[in-house]
Amino acid sequence: MHTHLRSASKEVVIGHDQPFVIIGERINPTGRKKFQEQLRAGDLSQVQIDVEQQVAGGADVLDVNMGVPLTDEPELLVKAIKLVQSISDLPICIDSSVIEALEAGLGAYEGKALVNSTTGEDDRMDAILPLVKKHNAAILALANDETGIPATAKERIVVVEKIIKAIEKHSIPMEDLLIDPLAMTVGADPDAVNITLETVHLIKEKFGLNMSMGASNVSFGLPNRHAVNSAFLPMAMAAGLTSAIMDSRTAEIVASVRAADLLLGYDQWGANWITRFRQQAVNA
Repeated sequence: MHTHLRSASKEVVIGHDQPFVIIGERINPTGRKKFQEQLRAGDLSQVQIDVEQQVAGGADVLDVNMGVPLTDEPELLVKAIKLVQSISDLPICIDSSVIEALEAGLGAYEGKALVNSTTGEDDRMDAILPLVKKHNAAILALANDETGIPATAKERIVVVEKIIKAIEKHSIPMEDLLIDPLAMTVGADPDAVNITLETVHLIKEKFGLNMSMGASNVSFGLPNRHAVNSAFLPMAMAAGLTSAIMDSRTAEIVASVRAADLLLGYDQWGANWITRFRQQAVNA
């Protein structure tokens, strides 16, 4: 099952037989006080810097979030999307919890976007899925609903089945659905990652769906987070994860993903690995 994302001039394919898709997470004001202040002042210059750094690091798709308090988020999101599309040909993941912002962003986007995200709550799906259908977008849906975050992999699969029924109800192609199997911090629960990996495996085996997640969640609150994230992602890829929202500026993490592509057979004859090595040697 292949999920196709497109900009005006470039297509990215997510699939279980494809190289892992890195969705750059940096264009997000959460936890970035200076960036928030710039956006409130109408200054989007940092967005251009974030785009350039993530593209240079190896991002395949760019997540764009303009959730800043005390701003007109729909207007700000439209400006950011237009700016990103003027300086990069990478497809965009439109990231907002505000319906009006999603509608404005999807209307301004040139191509086929990924919407980040919805939960399995009925009212959220009923609000977001018609927009996804209208704009021929793909959707990332989290495996939690009104009852909260399921504690076990089997309980998360129940929510996934509910999401699938909603997707079918709205006549959205199944290949346009990505599931977030929920990456939780191992610092709070020693079994958290095992539960996530089991969920990833079950989703692949039962439904064949593509998946994505906020990969850095697994290391939240821990020291040397890059090392933890670099170990986690190849494990998740082996279980069936096909993309992740992650920091593409961190060479250590990107290298672990591309090495896993090679070892898992998604980089035939190491073509991408060798090309990347040569480019790094030239830029050194």
